[in-house]
Amino acid sequence: MHDRQETGRPAPSRKGGTIVGRQEKPVDPAAGPAAEFALALRQLRKEAGSPTYGTMARHTTAYSAATFSRAAAGEQLPTLPVLRAYVAACGGDPEEWEHRWARASDDLASRAAESSDTPAPYLGLARFEPGDSDLYFGRDRLVHDLLALTDRHRVVAIFGSSGSGKSSLLRAGLVPRLRDRAVPTAAVRLLTPGARPLSRHREALRPADAPGDTWLIVDQFEELFTLCHDPEERDSFLAGLLAAREPDSRLHVVLGIRADFSPHCLAHTEFARTIRRASLPVGPLTRDELRKAIIGPATARSLVVERALTATLIDEVHGRSAGLPFLSHALLETWRRRRGRTLTLEGYQRAGAMRGVIAQSAEAAYARMDPAQAETTRQVMLRLITPGVEVPDTRRPTSRREIESAGDVRETTTVLDILARARLITLDGDTVDLAHEALITAWPRLHAWIEEDREKLRLHRWLTDAAEAWESVGRDPGVRISPVRLTQLDVHFTTPADRRRLTTLEADFIAAGRATHRRGNRVRWTARAVVPLLAMMTGIAARLAWGQILATRQHPPAPPPSNTPAAAVSPPPTPPSPRTRSS
Repeated sequence: MHDRQETGRPAPSRKGGTIVGRQEKPVDPAAGPAAEFALALRQLRKEAGSPTYGTMARHTTAYSAATFSRAAAGEQLPTLPVLRAYVAACGGDPEEWEHRWARASDDLASRAAESSDTPAPYLGLARFEPGDSDLYFGRDRLVHDLLALTDRHRVVAIFGSSGSGKSSLLRAGLVPRLRDRAVPTAAVRLLTPGARPLSRHREALRPADAPGDTWLIVDQFEELFTLCHDPEERDSFLAGLLAAREPDSRLHVVLGIRADFSPHCLAHTEFARTIRRASLPVGPLTRDELRKAIIGPATARSLVVERALTATLIDEVHGRSAGLPFLSHALLETWRRRRGRTLTLEGYQRAGAMRGVIAQSAEAAYARMDPAQAETTRQVMLRLITPGVEVPDTRRPTSRREIESAGDVRETTTVLDILARARLITLDGDTVDLAHEALITAWPRLHAWIEEDREKLRLHRWLTDAAEAWESVGRDPGVRISPVRLTQLDVHFTTPADRRRLTTLEADFIAAGRATHRRGNRVRWTARAVVPLLAMMTGIAARLAWGQILATRQHPPAPPPSNTPAAAVSPPPTPPSPRTRSS
């Protein structure tokens, strides 16, 4: 039993032999989300026949009457386990009430964050950037090992699972150390490959015109295989990176690679030989490193973390290779529900705890949207996904222009703002990206959207890439789309709603492909019609000619008339015979 104290339990009174609970204090719904939620709980209890809190406690056996009384007092939001027990005792719908609780919890957290003059010490699902190095704790040993590796090799790779902290290690761990080194550094360049790595980063592969070496940090290296579909461009970009191996190249290359894409890397012989000698695994944090990662950022902001909360978080994350995004997001949501300057275990539980914190934050943001915004959210999130083929699904950074072109610009802008404030996506200039790939599996609704539209999503990714390639060569009006692809597009993008999901470029590409297909059909149809006609005309002409020949043989033409008399016409002389000639 979690809580059996009876402090604050409503004292029962007797009236006519029946036990009646003491009247509860009135609650003003204008006092805030907690008070409004408490009134809703009281209404649920009333609809259940107004059982006493003691009766409800006996129904669940896990919580006391006092706990249920406080849950509906309106002073604070109950924890999720207490809410579930309360709703079960009153016969309510658990799923509905969990959604209501998530909305109220998020509203409370938003109000607390907005009223705070202290910036958040945790980044949630977002990665650490070089400017966040003062909040980056727990990876000192790994940063040291990585620097030592770069001293021995000019091309280095780190491997780790999604969520292991590779990007943060490169950005907030390595980059600041490189910039602070006593050794002259010409430049430190940070990039991700994207769909056109060589076209986009050709200049970055050349050393800077300054004293010292140039450092090229390539994060999300797996984009070379998930977003770049041109083998020649991929190989050329790899060749440019491997050129850094030469002692006089004045280049150092450090790659961050998701571990499940290592087979793609090993398929390239020279690249495999290089990184086999110069790679570093990024594994889970030790218990001591986790403690530093939890407490360090709070201390940097003059905050305190309850020991019970620290111990709970370490137990839940230790040994999980992909646990860091969940830890960071749970700490951010706990900070939003802090008590004064203290992050508490209770605040963590109200945030949804480790298992549900990401889903709860996402659902809370989604629940505040109207139907049009909710549908736009679905389309935006799916455009940020590349469905995996024999590998897990990955995120797909894309341009804001592409996303806004696929719908109403004003509606899309509003949705992007909501998602960014909820820290589900990041907006960096013209680039829109998922805050972290952990969202793909941690948010059930998003995962369901992907599974529901997986085949359409794969086709849509092909369409987007093909349309962009078509635009890059000047929108050739004679572009050809295979009949199989056109049939697939007709099947998946036939309704007005489906067509509204296409960007202007995608729609123009399909229209050009269909026009080419129609012209080809007309040529084929014309050929099919003309060839028999020509054959028939040739046959007719041949028959007419043959008939003319036969007629000529049967009735030879009369000799031409002449004005010369017959007697005046002498036959040609007969040549002498050989016998006459010899005599």
